[in-house]
Amino acid sequence: MITAIVLIKTSVDRIPEIAESIAALDSVSEVFSVTGTYDLIAMVRVRAHDDLAEVIPGRISKIPGVEATDTHVAFRTYSQHDLEAAFAIGLDS
Repeated sequence: MITAIVLIKTSVDRIPEIAESIAALDSVSEVFSVTGTYDLIAMVRVRAHDDLAEVIPGRISKIPGVEATDTHVAFRTYSQHDLEAAFAIGLDS
């Protein structure tokens, strides 16, 4: 699974509607409204790199009110959940 973090600039007066439209897309797992240079951050998860082109410029960028995107592809994912599972291997409960 490939994870992309998409930083999104939007029309400020339509942030909630744009966020809901992005969140409704199949490959988008979460959308965060944030402070700073960007208005939204979307987490996109796809099976192949080619799928990123379909989702980000093909769908997200075409949503009315989306002004710009900046995409970062994750090399590896680390999470507290993964660490806890790794340390629990072989331990009796």
